[in-house]
Amino acid sequence: MIKTLTSFRFIIIATSCIILLNCTSINKPIPSTFTNIKEISPSIVIEMRYYGSDNFIGKRIDGYHNPKSFHTKEAAYALNKVQLELNKKGLSLKIFDSYRPQRAVNHFIRWAKVLEDTIMKRQYYPNVKKKDLFDLGYIAERSGHSRGSTVDLTIIELINGAELDMGSPFDFFGRKSHHSYKDITDKQKENRVLLKSIMEKYGFKPYSEEWWHYTLANEPFPDTYFDFPVK
Repeated sequence: MIKTLTSFRFIIIATSCIILLNCTSINKPIPSTFTNIKEISPSIVIEMRYYGSDNFIGKRIDGYHNPKSFHTKEAAYALNKVQLELNKKGLSLKIFDSYRPQRAVNHFIRWAKVLEDTIMKRQYYPNVKKKDLFDLGYIAERSGHSRGSTVDLTIIELINGAELDMGSPFDFFGRKSHHSYKDITDKQKENRVLLKSIMEKYGFKPYSEEWWHYTLANEPFPDTYFDFPVK
């Protein structure tokens, strides 16, 4: 009986420790060097894909507890400059992802190893074998997003919220998403050039394989990967 009670007490203590660790993880504070983009540029449209199920995994990603868009303050103020110029043209930025906790990246890694889970393959990676996602660079153990100055975004029309046609959807794994891809229409090329030129004008550098992906050239935390949750 004593051994049974002792074991039961151990289980309670261990369970309590797990709960405490989880609570600490969820309540990890947002650094003062970061800000919600809506506090800097309230007119930017937010559609945080990893908060919902419309993404390449098909479910909410770990660490996204609210559909909010956080950035280092330097990146947020630079994005506001982009937004102000686009507004003059009747356009707006639309953000799909920004700061990404390391725990979300870890979720991607776990998913990539479960080869039979391909429910979103037709939409997001129809021509890529899931087993090749690591080798091709679509999934990695670290992401610039976790440093807080990388953003995934597009341009929309202010009058109706319609996205400009960029020739491929956000997060499409394939050559069609590369900046150098030629087999798209002239209008789609023009839209990509518009996004690229205005982002570069205000200090962001593009990623050659994803038309939507930009990083602040002078990012304040080039070697730090954060893991506070989006809340």
